[in-house]
Amino acid sequence: MPAHRFPSNRFPKSARLLRASEFDEVKRRGFSCHGRFMVLSVLKNSPTAETKFGLITSRRVGGAVERNRIRRRFREIARIARPGLNPSLWLVIIARKSAAEATFESLQREWLQLAHKASILTTPS
Repeated sequence: MPAHRFPSNRFPKSARLLRASEFDEVKRRGFSCHGRFMVLSVLKNSPTAETKFGLITSRRVGGAVERNRIRRRFREIARIARPGLNPSLWLVIIARKSAAEATFESLQREWLQLAHKASILTTPS
């Protein structure tokens, strides 16, 4: 068993967008905010009351190791952000190629900027 344990606000599978139809719904009915490392697509008033996240990292971003590292970082950003988000949102984070070279802190900073721009935070900071 690892020495570190995740806090109680984990990122369960039930909080993820998994079906292609869900991603299509966000693309069709939502809007996007563009950044240097990611594109944040948002669907407000989603069909479910729970806020859900989806991640897209295409092969253009890099090899499998890089894509998995980016996905782990985005999942951690989403896990940390979940308690401070408005309810009933579906969010899709699309990684850009530059995300492979970005630090976790710069990804998190850009996430906050895009979240403010999209007005999805419960308490503006």
